[in-house]
Amino acid sequence: MSDARQLLGIKGGSETKNIWKLRLQLMKPITWIPLLWGVICGGAASGNYHWNLSNFLAAIACMVMSGPLLAGYTQTINDYYDREIDAINEPNRPIPSGAISLTQVRVQIWLLLLLGLAFGYGLDLWANHSIPSVFFLALGGSFVSYIYSAPPLKLKQNGWLGNYALGASYIALPWWAGQALFGHLTWTTALLTLAYSLAGLGIAIINDFKSVEGDKALGLQSLPVVFGIKNASYISAAMIDIFQLAMAVVLITIGQHFASVILILLIIPQITFQDIWLIRDPLEFDVKYQASAQPFLILGMLVTALAIGHSSLV
Repeated sequence: MSDARQLLGIKGGSETKNIWKLRLQLMKPITWIPLLWGVICGGAASGNYHWNLSNFLAAIACMVMSGPLLAGYTQTINDYYDREIDAINEPNRPIPSGAISLTQVRVQIWLLLLLGLAFGYGLDLWANHSIPSVFFLALGGSFVSYIYSAPPLKLKQNGWLGNYALGASYIALPWWAGQALFGHLTWTTALLTLAYSLAGLGIAIINDFKSVEGDKALGLQSLPVVFGIKNASYISAAMIDIFQLAMAVVLITIGQHFASVILILLIIPQITFQDIWLIRDPLEFDVKYQASAQPFLILGMLVTALAIGHSSLV
């Protein structure tokens, strides 16, 4: 299990000197899953995805762009600028342990970024876009990733702003890419997914629990530092639940009543797991909570996307 944790980029993984395993660890493959799913949701919300080989390959390419390339870029650049914090919280990670040089990390950052942008432009060519919307989304998302991690802005220094940037990057951006690739991204859908991303803010808070010690030492104002562990766990749960329920209300207003009922039914087990794991001890059970509750959240995203794809919003 420790070897698997190492490859997935999860805390508590084993150490290795294999350069390719180290590079993969920096990219944190465990974080790619929501982005891959976001692309699927965007394709569903477009109402224009057709099950043929061309569309399937385009969807796979969009997932590669969103997950391994641009999420990999995001995670690598985050580790690069967080090396002082990681030296306190996770000293066995590739950079603070000295297992990989800073030059090698910088090369990886640039390679992942340029490949991600190239994939975005290629997808625009495939879709015959007059305006390279997927490329611009990739470029904008990459910029947000940079200012999230890098000084002088370093959005993650502010618990609310940083976590919202992270939540929007995991929910809204891949959704927009998938919808723009197969259909048209409307302002209404863009705003709805930004609202949905407030649930992602709640998820992002969970990632801060493991870094409380280092955040305090370096003066970062994460929500667990500002409000305390217990209060931050309540804030996290509230954000996750309230904004999913808000989407259920939206589905009712656009006539998608059945989808709204399914979404509410998917929220119930999340609340249950919050009581069992998240609120009880987020430091100890953060991984267990995410493993048990997040499948219901991402299924709810797909239900919402399919409902939007069959509504007047597109």
